[in-house]
Amino acid sequence: MTADTTTAAALAPSSPRSPAPPSAAERTAPAVHLRGLRRVFGTRAVLDGVDLSIARGEFVALLGASGTGKTTLLRILGALDQADEGTVLVPPVRTVVFQEPRLVPSKRVLANVTVGLPRGAATRETGLKALAEVGLERHAEAWPATLSGGEAQRVALARALVREPQLLLLDEPFAALDALTRLRMQDLVGDLVRRHRPAVLLVTHDVDEAVRLADRVVVLRDGLLARDEAVTVESPRDPADPAFADLRRRLLADLGVH
Repeated sequence: MTADTTTAAALAPSSPRSPAPPSAAERTAPAVHLRGLRRVFGTRAVLDGVDLSIARGEFVALLGASGTGKTTLLRILGALDQADEGTVLVPPVRTVVFQEPRLVPSKRVLANVTVGLPRGAATRETGLKALAEVGLERHAEAWPATLSGGEAQRVALARALVREPQLLLLDEPFAALDALTRLRMQDLVGDLVRRHRPAVLLVTHDVDEAVRLADRVVVLRDGLLARDEAVTVESPRDPADPAFADLRRRLLADLGVH
């Protein structure tokens, strides 16, 4: 059986002159809709019937031990891999930020941000605005080799958000950063997501990071989602808050850490 992979745009009514306004059903439809998702490598089903929905503007963190299929799931949502079975409904505009910034060494910072955008008078202005949002407008003409790890990852984030994605996929984007830079990047991502309101899926091994940033946390285990729980900890989320600590303890238990 082959997977039914569809973009949200394919389901929306359209006109050759101008797009039709979204219906009430389309406005409330999830940005991501997975049903019965399976991905098999050899004889092993890494994803074995995953059901997941992510609302527009919702931030979901995905936890799981190494090798459980977290990145495989993200790659399928980003059209970098294909499901073997199931329904995959995703919006047409989606971007990925990886653990490594993956900047083009031969292009300056601004050119890295706008790479792939349609050519036009607004491209430079759009790129500079995106760099300003991540605090790097003064680095527009710098070369990637001159940036720190945190600065390079901020450029990668600006490159993802400049396209105004409906779905932002984050694959452990802070894992290579030092602890202080990581916290600052978490705050920056949280602020930018609130401002741009894409649906977000964050793949992470860091339970505290998941609880600190996400509206919901899901845990992938044995090819299925073992937990799907809303984060109700009050903001600003403090690890010393008993509710934060209680959720952290339950999530660690799901991951086999007691």
